[in-house]
Amino acid sequence: MKKIKIAYIGGGSKQWARVFMYDLALVNDLCGEIGLYDIDIESAKRNKAIGENINKAPNVVTKWDYKVYSDLDSCLNNADFVVISILPGSFNEMRVDVETPIKYGIYQSVGDTAGPGGVMRALRTVPFYEEFAKAIKRICPKAWVINFTNPMTICTKTLYDVFPEIKAFGCCHEVFHTQDFLCDVLKEEKGYRPNRNEIYTEVSGINHFTWITSAKYKDDEIFDYLDDYIDKHFKEGHYEHGSNEQYKTDPFAYANRVKMDLYKRYGVLGAAGDRHLVEFFNNNWYLKNPEMVNEWKFALTSIDFRVNQMYERIQESKDLASKKKPIELKKSDEEAVDLMRAILGLTSKISNVNLINEGQMPQIKLGSIVETNAVFTHDSVRPIMAKPLPEAVLAQVNRCQTNVETLYEGIKNRDLKTVFASFVNQPLCSNLTLEDAKALFKEMCEKTKDYLTVYNLDDLNSL
Repeated sequence: MKKIKIAYIGGGSKQWARVFMYDLALVNDLCGEIGLYDIDIESAKRNKAIGENINKAPNVVTKWDYKVYSDLDSCLNNADFVVISILPGSFNEMRVDVETPIKYGIYQSVGDTAGPGGVMRALRTVPFYEEFAKAIKRICPKAWVINFTNPMTICTKTLYDVFPEIKAFGCCHEVFHTQDFLCDVLKEEKGYRPNRNEIYTEVSGINHFTWITSAKYKDDEIFDYLDDYIDKHFKEGHYEHGSNEQYKTDPFAYANRVKMDLYKRYGVLGAAGDRHLVEFFNNNWYLKNPEMVNEWKFALTSIDFRVNQMYERIQESKDLASKKKPIELKKSDEEAVDLMRAILGLTSKISNVNLINEGQMPQIKLGSIVETNAVFTHDSVRPIMAKPLPEAVLAQVNRCQTNVETLYEGIKNRDLKTVFASFVNQPLCSNLTLEDAKALFKEMCEKTKDYLTVYNLDDLNSL
């Protein structure tokens, strides 16, 4: 059994930490310490209590030592893995990200990766990641770093730019859901449904704007059945995890109508959920107004919903920590623990991952962050050459990737004029006049200035 230390930055997480801890408790070849570091130390202490209760669950396989750290360096000391999952800012800032653009006719279904919200979230997040990268370089330079924070692409970019020798990658589960969708297609068209891990999907793009160019189960190319399947289901849609109408009550649900529409147009399948994909296109395509959103059968995730969900999760954490609610230990569909086991040489794994482009996507600028498949083996994560994207898709991916590069340079140099160049070129801002774009950017910066202290907001006057 391998004994390791995992340093968890954002260890007060209200949801993902528990998923991670559950999965770790159910493997039989890893053990050791999980160090929890969070600016909200009380939340980290609750997760420590939850972890200790997990250790007492009847079906626990491995018991871990949970420790709360009040400073980052101590948490990172002797770490074999560093996991980063943080919320940059509060829901007050996210409310600005999502709600302020509405008065300019810009609706966002998520607001954490692309569009005005994605830019503002990056402004808040990158300075934190600069410090994380410096600390990792200083304290545990050989540790493997797994990022789960959005905006995924620019967070991973920051880690590599500050510490080029870092061993880091970004993990996102959106592709998993699309694989489930493809398995449902196979079930209807061929009469059998494999597990998503039994199909192989060719993946390429950037995070949340990732595309599947081929999907195979044994000798079956699932794309061969997509035209007929979409013809039958385009109007009502199909949600791989529930009802086609579930989006009406669950703002994280969708009916894949956008995904089907894109496949009809381009012949490749968007590999993220519809609510992410739509934010990379002109806002009149799918996000013109709430009525259009409803027609496409996804939802605008409101901040009020997120706030209420946060309070529910805090209460659930308290109940689990105090044993008021029993631990129900079961494995998730996430792959982080499997990837760690592969890096430790206990298995091997192929999965989609966000890495520096070393040529695995030759159509995209080298050195940028792209999402493709990679092989995970002992102390190694090697990207796999991706199939080329159609030119029409590539043009849009390149635009969005260029926006990330421009945005990063602006943030790195604390140059709000360059940041604005990325802001105004976001597809969701396509219908803004230049003056309206300036006004919106200034307003969003002013409303979130408490988290933008590393920038000189007086520079906004020179836009």
